[in-house]
Amino acid sequence: MADLELDCKAISCPMPIVRVAKAVKTMTPGQTLEVQATDPSFQADIEAWARRTGNELVSFTTQDDVHSALIQIKG
Repeated sequence: MADLELDCKAISCPMPIVRVAKAVKTMTPGQTLEVQATDPSFQADIEAWARRTGNELVSFTTQDDVHSALIQIKG
């Protein structure tokens, strides 16, 4: 269970990443954020964002066109 869940389904790039960046600012190191999105470019976007920010992309799955990313906030 993530510390914070973010529903970004039915919104297009770049808004899922914008919302992730905003949510992360409210979190503390070690917490986890789960994001669900339907944007086809979400996987590439969240992987690039994690590399750029140093946050860890713990897992990424896709089921029924819904992408789920679990991110651990950097410490």
